[in-house]
Amino acid sequence: MKASHATADAPRPLDGLKVIELGTLIAGPFASRILADFGAEVIKIESPDGGDPLRKWRLMYEGTSLWWFVQSRNKKSVALNLKHPEALDALRALLHDADVLVENFRPGVLDKLGLTEAVLRELNPALVVVRLSGFGQTGPLAQQPGFGAIGESMGGLRFITGFPDRPPVKVGISIGDSIASLWGVIGALMALRHRDATGGRRAGQGQTVDVALYEAVFAMMESMLPEFDVFGFVRGRTGNIMPGITPSNTHTARDGRHILIGGNGDAIFRRLMHAIGRPDLADDRTLADNAGRDARRDELYAVIDAWVARHDGADVIKCLEEAEVPVSQVYSIEDIARDPHYLARAVFEQAHLPDGRAFRMPAPMPRLSATPGRTEWTGPALGQHTDEVLVSLGYDRDRIVALRQAGAIG
Repeated sequence: MKASHATADAPRPLDGLKVIELGTLIAGPFASRILADFGAEVIKIESPDGGDPLRKWRLMYEGTSLWWFVQSRNKKSVALNLKHPEALDALRALLHDADVLVENFRPGVLDKLGLTEAVLRELNPALVVVRLSGFGQTGPLAQQPGFGAIGESMGGLRFITGFPDRPPVKVGISIGDSIASLWGVIGALMALRHRDATGGRRAGQGQTVDVALYEAVFAMMESMLPEFDVFGFVRGRTGNIMPGITPSNTHTARDGRHILIGGNGDAIFRRLMHAIGRPDLADDRTLADNAGRDARRDELYAVIDAWVARHDGADVIKCLEEAEVPVSQVYSIEDIARDPHYLARAVFEQAHLPDGRAFRMPAPMPRLSATPGRTEWTGPALGQHTDEVLVSLGYDRDRIVALRQAGAIG
């Protein structure tokens, strides 16, 4: 398939990079998906017995998850039974010539397969190993299982999400896994830069990138730690507002639409007050900065609430856009799918399911002007590329047939 905003022959920044993925579900596979979008050859190792569980997660089309087609786009699926010694031999051959290994097994699993850190370094000294796990490779919790939800809880995100009179709530997606994936990609690219600076693909120095889900989330927690350390302040749940940054809140329009208004900049606040017919508040010197506004936030939110409630959402947005006040309706996916700005920016691209049915999925991000990412194919069938990859390693057809009969490959 062809991406909507990148030509099929345009260069990509990671062309020539070989990545081996030993991962399931979200954190590891999302990291390697980003690398694949930008040109890396990603070889995803799956168990012949069903493959990645993500194939069966959420809404399915003819037995396969729609999420799978996005999460595994541009990857090659190789079905190896890693309990079989000849399958492990094939994996070692792949790692010998790879640039990056991405894995999100529980710490110790690779060791049990004979792929310890020392073995990996002996096999390929220049290899960059990206390890994503719940609690990292060391420490008292390292061996404990940990999903994104656990990382969000331990990392501090859940504690501050929601309203103060209710229990903590989750973000509507697996944000902990996705944040860890992004840190994994950043770490991989930095490690590759170091490898190239110390001798390149054959002679350079590889290293391990250790990403713990809870640390990935904690790294996003802004000023929470220094505020606690210096003032003993424990940030808690504040609903849709953030104390000290006022006004910034969600309001309900007359037609029921939820509208987010960010009027917390000093000049923006004055424009907001003029737009809603309150020049007295715009000119009130006690409201000239965030500290003064925050001291009167209940009053200000009541004023904005009342104004928004008297108008339909589209009129609120039009008025505040004209006043150059940051504003947006809270979008559902239905709103996103038909929004003119999304469409103008080509945030979606069209792909096709195995039966030829067209569907839209997110285009590769971020945008690069000279070497953009693109989608070559959607998530493959289990083991679709097993023979192709083994042939590239020098296996002949007879050996491949024998391995399949022995249960080493799928």
